[in-house]
Amino acid sequence: MVNTTIKTTKSQEVFAAAQNLMPGGVSSPVRAFKSVGGQPIVFDRVKGAYIWDVDGNQYIDYVGTWGPAICGHAHPEVIAALHEALEKGTSFGAPSVLENVLAEMVIDAVPSIEMVRFVNSGTEACMGVLRLMRAFTNRDKIIKFEGCYHGHADTFLVKAGSGVATLGLPDSPGVPKAATSTTLTAPFNDLEAVKALFEENRDEIAGVILEPVVGNAGFIAPDAGFLEGLRELTHEYGALLVFDEVMTGFRIAYGGAQEKFGVTPDLTTLGKVIGGGLPVGAYGGRRDIMSMVAPAGPVYQAGTLSGNPLAMTAGIKTLELLQKPGTYEYLERITKKLADGLLLIAKETGHAACGGQISAMFGLFFTSGPVNNYEDAKKSDTAKFGRFHRGMLERGVYLAPSQFEAGFTSFAHTEEDIEQTLAVARDVMSIL
Repeated sequence: MVNTTIKTTKSQEVFAAAQNLMPGGVSSPVRAFKSVGGQPIVFDRVKGAYIWDVDGNQYIDYVGTWGPAICGHAHPEVIAALHEALEKGTSFGAPSVLENVLAEMVIDAVPSIEMVRFVNSGTEACMGVLRLMRAFTNRDKIIKFEGCYHGHADTFLVKAGSGVATLGLPDSPGVPKAATSTTLTAPFNDLEAVKALFEENRDEIAGVILEPVVGNAGFIAPDAGFLEGLRELTHEYGALLVFDEVMTGFRIAYGGAQEKFGVTPDLTTLGKVIGGGLPVGAYGGRRDIMSMVAPAGPVYQAGTLSGNPLAMTAGIKTLELLQKPGTYEYLERITKKLADGLLLIAKETGHAACGGQISAMFGLFFTSGPVNNYEDAKKSDTAKFGRFHRGMLERGVYLAPSQFEAGFTSFAHTEEDIEQTLAVARDVMSIL
C-alpha cells in the first residue's frame, strides 16, 4: 500500500541546501518541479515499481528514471550481474567482450542496425549520428520536428520540447545562430510540411530525425502513414531517415518503434533501456554508413567511458529479461488499463482530457484534443496538470513533473498498483 499522507520535511531541507550548491538545486532541469509547483521529493532508494524518499514515504513510480527501468528498479538479476562485474573493475577504457555481447543483442533486435557504436548518453548518440548523416550525404541541413527532443546539443535546441518546453524557453541562450541555421523544423505528423522543406532545400538536406513516438512533448503517437511517408520522402530526395529511439527502443517493442510500425530507418539512436539504469547511449544503422565512423572511417567520435563494462552488463541482463515470453503482452495490458482508466476518470469527473499508450509508454493531456503535434500539446491546461501532479504525489503516486513528458510502466508494476493509482486519480480529479 502507498501512503495517503505525505510529509516531506527532510526533502525540503535537502533541496534547500542543494539550491546553494547546484543551479536550481538539480542536475537536470525537469527535476526541479518548476512547471508543477512545490518542491521535488529527494529520493533515498528504489525497488521494483516503487520509490522511497528521504522522509521514508513510499510512492508508485511511473517515471522509471525517465524510461530505463522497464524491468522495475534494482531488478535482482541485474543487481547480481553488476556485483559480479564490479569485482572485475568499474572502467576499462579498452575493449571488452561485454561490448560484443550487447552489440550482437542490439543488432539482432533492431531492424535498421547492422553496426553499432556505444556512447554514454542519448545526447552523445544524437550528436554522433548528426555528424555521421552530414558526412555520408555531404549535406549540412537537417529536418527535426517541433517538440521532439534529441539531447542538448546546440543544433537540436530548436523547438525542442521536454525540459525546454517545461521551462517555457523558446530555445536556449548561448546557442549561436550559426549552430541552428542548418536546422529546419516541421510539425509532427505533417508530411506536407516536410515535403515543402525538401522542395525549398533541394540537395541540401542530409536527413530527417525524429522520435517515432514523441515522448518529450507528452505522449504523441504517429498518424497512420506518417512514418511510411517520411521513409518515402527521404528515399525520393536522397536523404537519410533517423529514428531517435532513446525512449522507444526496447520499450514499445523489443525491436523498438521500427519493429512496431514496420518502418526501417537508415540510422537509429538508443539509450535508457540498453543500459539497464546506468549511463549509456548508442547509435547504429546500415553497415555502409557506420563504416564511416572512426577508426574505420574519417568521421571522428570518441569517449573514455564508452562501452563501460558496468553499463554493458546491466544492458545485457535487462535485454535478457525482456526476452522472456509474455513480457510485452503484460506491459501492453497493464499500461492500457492505466491509460484508459485515467481517460475514463477524467470524463466522469468533468475534465477535458486526451491521451493514450503504446506498450509501456503512456500520456495524459488536460485538453479535449486530439493532440497530434507540439502545438496541440501546448493547448493543454498546464495549471490543472500541476494540481493533478501535486495531488497524486501527496497520495503516493509519482508522475513525471511536467505536462510535456511521457509516463512509463515496467513489468514490476502489478495489477494492484494500477488499480491503486486509478483510485488515487479518481480522488484527485474529483477535487481539481
